[in-house]
Amino acid sequence: MSPPGHPKDEYRSAQHEGTPMNTGKAGARQTQRAAIDWAEVRARLDAAQAASEQAWTPGADASKRILHERALALATEPGRTQSLDQSIEAVEFLLAHERYAVESSYVREVYPLENLTPLPCTPAFVLGIVNLRGEIVSVIDLRKFFDLPQTGLPDLNKVIVLESGDMVFGILADAILGARRIALAEIQPSLPTLTGIREKYLKGITPERTVVLDAGRLLADREIVVQEKADG
Repeated sequence: MSPPGHPKDEYRSAQHEGTPMNTGKAGARQTQRAAIDWAEVRARLDAAQAASEQAWTPGADASKRILHERALALATEPGRTQSLDQSIEAVEFLLAHERYAVESSYVREVYPLENLTPLPCTPAFVLGIVNLRGEIVSVIDLRKFFDLPQTGLPDLNKVIVLESGDMVFGILADAILGARRIALAEIQPSLPTLTGIREKYLKGITPERTVVLDAGRLLADREIVVQEKADG
């Protein structure tokens, strides 16, 4: 029989009472298992899931690019393309209380009529020349060019500069009404009063009685180029 306080007696007492004794490495592993922080584990899993979802979310630049591509796709739909092909974009203006239009693809700029210099020995429809930032541009009065009646007192305060290749000149306008698309099907043959040389430079007239000029023909005609002639 062992004396009181002997290790064997303590072991028997613990075994009799059913209390396990953790000793050494095995006990340390059981302590670590019991100390797992499940809240921290769940937080880490949630963070990993959020990072994965964020990786698939486009940024501001990517979103802008996607929206731009969608807009281009909508703009190039068959119906939209067909509509654009069957119409022209034109700049409308007033001249002597009449409405005119010219294709915007030939319009370089609109400039206030200032410092107009008349030229001698030029056709009657050439009103003169203006200096546009160092460039000399001749100005044409369409009323005289088309031999239209000179009615009322026009304002003539705008110059619409037309350009195609190396050909540049301006046409007079009282006021610029704006730009709009005109369906080709709406352009009807010219009025009976506009025949001969006049009809050559016209595309036609719209139901609103807007005369559509053929800027391509006007700019292609070398006879419109101003050349000063000396008396001889």
